[in-house]
Amino acid sequence: MMAMFAFTAMAQELNVGSFNVRTGGSLRPGQERPKKGDYAKFNGWDDRKQYIGALINLEAFDVFGSQEVKHKQLLDMVEMLPDYDYVGVARDDGATKGEYCPVFYRKKEFKLLNSGTFWLSETPDEVSKGWDGMCRRICTWAYLQRKSDKARFYFISTHLDHRGKVAQIEGGKLVLDWIKKNCKGETVIVVGDFNVTQTSDCYKVFAESGLLEDTYETAKYRFAPTGTFNGFNPRRYTTHRIDHIFVSKGTKVSRYGVLTYHYFRDMTAKEEAMDTLAPKEIKGENRDSKCISDHYAIQSFITLKGGKKGKK
Repeated sequence: MMAMFAFTAMAQELNVGSFNVRTGGSLRPGQERPKKGDYAKFNGWDDRKQYIGALINLEAFDVFGSQEVKHKQLLDMVEMLPDYDYVGVARDDGATKGEYCPVFYRKKEFKLLNSGTFWLSETPDEVSKGWDGMCRRICTWAYLQRKSDKARFYFISTHLDHRGKVAQIEGGKLVLDWIKKNCKGETVIVVGDFNVTQTSDCYKVFAESGLLEDTYETAKYRFAPTGTFNGFNPRRYTTHRIDHIFVSKGTKVSRYGVLTYHYFRDMTAKEEAMDTLAPKEIKGENRDSKCISDHYAIQSFITLKGGKKGKK
């Protein structure tokens, strides 16, 4: 009985994530690998997309936000993630041109109540670029209800500008103003590539808002062996986090993780015996260790408020 209670309590936690998958296109059939860019270093979308799908399916996020997703990448993700549905539009035309910040959710477990996208600019309701930003930037949101207990929450995925300091701060303020206007009394989860570290003024806009808290800071348990950006270098270590998960102030957070997954590129290397004390029949190959994206995915487990106990 106690084991069943513990499992039920654990099952009611919400497993949320954020993952900048690195924008990219696919090679045409027969096309030679370019001598510059991601494909030249075997970091192209076709090289690693299967591992992105595998990571997400393994970690089984209930809801996650993604960034730098071009339309072809979005179609690939939909195909690789059959348990999920998504909301979102691309930033350059409000349809399919440019990058998305989609919100993916497990379609059997959640009901979509409402959704939308606004631009981080002085004219948020139209396709636009804001302040000193170098790119158009968007914020995609979903208002979801968990079917098991009717708990409702807002989930927001965004990607702030990578250069414009004013655009970063004002974009952050715009997200907070939207939350104040639309999410009264509801749990709010804000995820994304903020392009700013935990020491920046833009980060403080969120962390010191009185509305939100950084799950990295409030989690009971934490796995964060490095920061969130790796630049496709599996050896790179940093203390800086530019991807963040914020939740409504006072929300219980049990765990937080920077998911430092790697994979090994097939180099048709010769299989040799392990130089260890392992049994002689165990052999291995020396391969390049590759990052799944130039960002690591991040994850938090939170407890929603306001849910009703489901029927047994």
